[in-house]
Amino acid sequence: MLSHNVIKELTNIVGKDNIQTSKEDLICYSYDATNQKFLPDAVVFPKNVSEISLILKMANSEGFPVVPRGAGSGFSGGSLPVEGGVIVSLERMNKILKIDADNLIAIVEPGAVTGELQWEVEDLGLFYPPDPSSLKFCTIGGNVAECAGGPSAVKYGVTKDYVLGLEVVLPTGEVINTGTQTIKGVVGYDLTKLMVGSEGTLGIVTKIILKLLPLPEATKTMLAVFSDMRDAAAAVSRIISLKIIPSALEFMDKESISCVEEYSSIGLPADVEALLLIEVDGAKELIEKQAESVKKICLDSRAREVRIAGDKKEAKKLWQIRRAISPSLAKLKPNKINEDIVVPRNKIPEAIIGIREIAKKYSLTNANFGHAGDGNIHVNIMIDKTDRGEVARAEEGVKEIFKLVIDLGGTISGEHGIGIFKMSYIGMELSKPAIDVMKKIKQVLDPKGILNPGKIFPE
Repeated sequence: MLSHNVIKELTNIVGKDNIQTSKEDLICYSYDATNQKFLPDAVVFPKNVSEISLILKMANSEGFPVVPRGAGSGFSGGSLPVEGGVIVSLERMNKILKIDADNLIAIVEPGAVTGELQWEVEDLGLFYPPDPSSLKFCTIGGNVAECAGGPSAVKYGVTKDYVLGLEVVLPTGEVINTGTQTIKGVVGYDLTKLMVGSEGTLGIVTKIILKLLPLPEATKTMLAVFSDMRDAAAAVSRIISLKIIPSALEFMDKESISCVEEYSSIGLPADVEALLLIEVDGAKELIEKQAESVKKICLDSRAREVRIAGDKKEAKKLWQIRRAISPSLAKLKPNKINEDIVVPRNKIPEAIIGIREIAKKYSLTNANFGHAGDGNIHVNIMIDKTDRGEVARAEEGVKEIFKLVIDLGGTISGEHGIGIFKMSYIGMELSKPAIDVMKKIKQVLDPKGILNPGKIFPE
């Protein structure tokens, strides 16, 4: 519990209208997309870097935890106040400060919503590619903390590939600027890359310099249906090998397809093994040729059917199939364990088959979908959390899935981070010396361990 004096001083820093301490208000900030709940002692809503600096200096002096928070849309528990303390909500710091069309950069505050930034730059003929599925409400600051990806990552990369520089408040309250507003810059260590993906454990980001691209002239969307997962994977490999890099290359397995069809009656075949949603972008003349090439590759790879959208309306309908997966899975079980493993593209069939066998071994309900273009599979194990036996089996199943992934040359997290839910598995992928180096970096920047404690590294 925070003392009366601490609450009073926090109120002096942010103003009485920008602090919450009642239980009713705190509950709203006690959970994220994982639906795990940890009640903070207070929530503050700073408006600038100076207020955040004062809060962190006070936390070091008084010894209470501080947890930065964006929209709370993360799937690894990174914004959960597992040790109580103060949540620093960045929702008031939500401005798009500058869009520089000449130099192709944007400068934004961490609370800016990702989708709103994308729409604003697109009005100027520009493009910010990272597109997590939560883009309509997730924030750029949260994307930076987790190094978010999305369907466009296969061609354009993830958040770290677009962050040129940052303004950061260190855990001890000092403010530093990292990186530059230029594409090139190699002065000193790359502290920008260190901060991106650090899950709010090394500093609180208060300003972000982002690289932009020219907006592609046109896009073409298509859907390919396969009777065999191996044929779908072969099509993915052939598309990439022919130097066609789609702007999206998504897949769904038969369980996901079945759920979506039951949920929305879109008209998907009931007896298919895999579905690919493919999008190409660029010059209009080029993408017409690429779309036909992709269609031929899919048919040559024994696709049962390939649909090419004729216009934006038809493309939107095809994307609705992919976006209907998450809500449709709720029909299977009330809760889910959502993992985001990555394997080499050509190992996708082996990974899916192995995951299915593990699910069968532990009597678990499982559905898989994700980004086939970069091997990122979202493994969904559907459970009822009131069934303790099922929860225990799911935990054992997850361990085996992670071992399978690492044996295939993959990683246990492609875009969701470690947070609290993968802490116990980090040693499966990283060596002890590597983890020790990371812990030393944390110790140097946060000697009192006040910033987002209880994340990434198990005790």
